Amino acid sequence: MLPTPDYDEGIDPERALKFAVRRVRGQRAELIEGVIGDTFHCWNREHVRHVLRTRLSATVDALDCITGSGDLDLPGSLNWYVPDLAVAPEELAKGGGSLLPGQTLLIVEITSESNAETDRVVKRRRYAEYGAPLYLLVDRLDKTVTLFSGPGRLGYAGVDGPHAFGTPVRLPEPFGIELDTGGL
Repeated sequence: MLPTPDYDEGIDPERALKFAVRRVRGQRAELIEGVIGDTFHCWNREHVRHVLRTRLSATVDALDCITGSGDLDLPGSLNWYVPDLAVAPEELAKGGGSLLPGQTLLIVEITSESNAETDRVVKRRRYAEYGAPLYLLVDRLDKTVTLFSGPGRLGYAGVDGPHAFGTPVRLPEPFGIELDTGGL
């Protein structure tokens, strides 16, 4: 009989699992409610990411921020997310490692058939719980965009949408812009 590992000897199971998820698979992976999942970026999703990056770039630069899809840790949970796109302060991004959702200015998730409900329900709830100020859901299946704002422990207080692709969506301060959603 093999000995059972003793986790009471200073090993943090959450931290060990998140460390393994980032390294074992040899590619980027997420941990969603304790389940390891791969992050796939098909060309259609890359197109949406490119369009959004291009349309946000001047504002993001003026805010001394960057756009990317760096790791987001949700401490105290079995969640480690790789958003499709996030806007974060450049100074925080230079620090290396992961960020917390509340350290971002905007998080964008782009649905696919395999992850639509996760993006619509699970990630929306968790991003709100961990203080992400704005969550933009680009639903490629429904061809809609929804902006969630006002995060709290029970979810987002503000919901703007769903809006059909092509409808401008107002991103509040610090962005203060109308985001063109045409061509997504």
